[in-house]
Amino acid sequence: MSTGLQKILHTSSTVLFEAPNWTPSGNLIVNGDGLLWNLPADGSAPPRQIPLPDVPELNNDHVVYGDDVFLSANDGHLYRAPLTGGAATKITSASQWMHFLHGISPDGTTLAYVGLTPGAWSSGTLWTIGADGTGNTPLTTGPGPDDGPEYSPDGDWIYFNTERFSPNAQIARIHPDGTGLEQLTTDDRVNWFPHLPPAGDAVVYLSYPPGTRGHPADLTVELRLVTRGDWRHPRTLVTLPGGQGTINVNSWSPDGARFAYVDYPQS
Repeated sequence: MSTGLQKILHTSSTVLFEAPNWTPSGNLIVNGDGLLWNLPADGSAPPRQIPLPDVPELNNDHVVYGDDVFLSANDGHLYRAPLTGGAATKITSASQWMHFLHGISPDGTTLAYVGLTPGAWSSGTLWTIGADGTGNTPLTTGPGPDDGPEYSPDGDWIYFNTERFSPNAQIARIHPDGTGLEQLTTDDRVNWFPHLPPAGDAVVYLSYPPGTRGHPADLTVELRLVTRGDWRHPRTLVTLPGGQGTINVNSWSPDGARFAYVDYPQS
């Protein structure tokens, strides 16, 4: 993070890789064409598919916790599975909306997700649910949409992006009990997916050009870094071809020195 050094770990023209997570052991977990893959974070080997035979096709929202990975599937439900693969456990049961997972509490007991009515992509609000499927609780209500909820490492806040303040998505945070909603970015850009390192002393987020709707793929975007809580003066770390799939989920290394992302150069 301090040097700005970039390293290419893997390139592919056949599989659409998205949304890297960093595991405690130093590997990356990525989505690729609806499947989950394991990639050494030093690039020493190509991605290896993680066998999850009883899980539906995945979208690119997933969170690593210890030896497990929590998954969002295209059937609208959340699952828990071993990082090494194998049998998965279905967490959610409600069928009236779709669940898109982004965060897990520091103690591993509670998940933060976006709930929305199938097909109503602008209706997303934030929810929490126990990792065992109990205690489904709304965190935000009313006009949004909201997306990308992620716990701070101390568990005091959930960071997310929202259109509650303006038509341009902005970064905000709220306490896990639904109090203290606070807008953090205030510029004319469209800002998505805030991610905090393990120490909680910085935030990296995805920034689209003004006027962008949603979080589409294949645009020129920026990865911006905020340190010392100075949200008015973010630092642009890299400008790249990307968007959807670049940093949908937290991809900071365990030591907070690096984060992984995906870009999509146009041929």
